[in-house]
Amino acid sequence: MNPHDTDAAEPAEVSTWLGTALGAPAGTLGRLRARLAADADAAGDLDVAYRIVESPVGPLLLAATPLGLVRVAFAAEGHAAVLAQLAGRIGPRILEYPPGLEDAARELAEYFAGDRTRFDIPLDRRLSKGFRLAVQERLPDIPYGHTASYTELAAAAGSPRAVRAVGSACATNPLPVVVPCHRVLRSDGGLGGYIGGTDAKTALLELERAA
Repeated sequence: MNPHDTDAAEPAEVSTWLGTALGAPAGTLGRLRARLAADADAAGDLDVAYRIVESPVGPLLLAATPLGLVRVAFAAEGHAAVLAQLAGRIGPRILEYPPGLEDAARELAEYFAGDRTRFDIPLDRRLSKGFRLAVQERLPDIPYGHTASYTELAAAAGSPRAVRAVGSACATNPLPVVVPCHRVLRSDGGLGGYIGGTDAKTALLELERAA
């Protein structure tokens, strides 16, 4: 299923409005979508804007609220499913609007080119709470090109025995790559799990080592 076609990605009134243009050429429909999204954004009527960018670890869904980047999702997570989750947790007014994510896309491109070691874009962390949020807020403290163990991260988060909870916090990180949970390894040096799959985790670690 194409994430652009999911009901969660378009409010009912948007789908109805677009339905009147179904006989129009694809380019015209795309322009209508873009204009509608721009008008909604200007009016403050968007709960979430999203776009999909290509990367060395596959297509990434980027989603942002007026507060900042709220979600980065790998294709393996199912972009349509992620959009549906965002509609349920944040709000149903979700539209594809690439201009609203230009800074995020640029910083990710710089990161994958080896020109950026830390992200500066504002983040909306509402999808995490409690200990999970505390752990995720510590992740950017792991320097670019370095790693930490789940045990070390548990101690840094103030709960040395909560190693499994740290693993859960990393596994549910809603902002992978930008919030670098890929830098957390098992105490024996093993990769551990990763929301984007172990191949993606390996690729990110190798990218940082090579920079």
